[in-house]
Amino acid sequence: MRFRRIEKTEHGGRTHLVSSSSAEVILDFSENLNPFPPSFSWNPDGIPVSSYPDNRYAALKEHIARIEERRPDEICVGNGSVEIIRSFCLAALSPGDQVTVPPHTFGEYAVSVRCAGGIPVVRQDDCVAEFFCNPNNPTGSLLQKNAVLEKIQKHEDAGTQLFIDEAFIDLADPAESVTGVRSEHVFVLRSLTKAFAVPGIRFGWGVGSPDLVAAIEAIRPPWSVNAYAESYAHVALDNAYQLQASRTQIAEERAFLAGALEMRGISVCPSAVNFLLFQAPVRASDLKSRLLSHGILVRDCASFGLPEYVRIAVRTRDENCMLLEALDACLP
Repeated sequence: MRFRRIEKTEHGGRTHLVSSSSAEVILDFSENLNPFPPSFSWNPDGIPVSSYPDNRYAALKEHIARIEERRPDEICVGNGSVEIIRSFCLAALSPGDQVTVPPHTFGEYAVSVRCAGGIPVVRQDDCVAEFFCNPNNPTGSLLQKNAVLEKIQKHEDAGTQLFIDEAFIDLADPAESVTGVRSEHVFVLRSLTKAFAVPGIRFGWGVGSPDLVAAIEAIRPPWSVNAYAESYAHVALDNAYQLQASRTQIAEERAFLAGALEMRGISVCPSAVNFLLFQAPVRASDLKSRLLSHGILVRDCASFGLPEYVRIAVRTRDENCMLLEALDACLP
């Protein structure tokens, strides 16, 4: 029997797989989490785990629908963003379908297309769907809402599907979100992981047409959102207003870190979110290894098709200064 072989994509946040000879604690600049997450009380001790969750997640979808100003039947949920990406591809694609996946973006799009038997391509001719990350990972670029609406219009005219990943938009500018756009040709993905700095709580949601949402929900494995994630999501959504303070602090630290890198002669890509992409002054893989010896983990971007670049998270001032000190020690 022959099996389909699909390579997994690379991700940040891999401190458990590395060790540093000169530092006991590794500062992880490879994962893009909110360094200033909202603070609120959530106690998992009383969460019932002796019964199955409601596989419809009716209360949770109603909660999200109120926030997004959509109907519950336009909301799907999943065990993190990737499960929804996978489920979307299985629902929307047929074997052999070509799907536009831009270069230098989140690797799970291409993997998910292949898992569904589709073919990820860069060109847009004869494609049935397109993936679009806004803000984009790893560049940090944010396309303004008017331009996104123009992109949506093109897909409506062509009768094709546009998948918009807004996993980072809460840390950039939520006013640029298009979750309020009702169109059978648009699906928007959102996530708690980055904004609330909870990668261990696997929860994401999507907004789209009722038919597409129903197809995604049918494909999603039963009870994939566990009771802890469901409970946390309710509390986090009620505290999303705190993310305004996060955005303000991130913008300050991003400007500080970008300015400090540029003063060192390092070219930094403009970013609207909580991470920076820059061209490494030495081989990116070498810089990663050197920084790791100082207890700093960064993301080299070879898996994004950018082997000469490094991505770093924006963290607190003290941590950012530690990165800069380590960088000075690593460079001639």
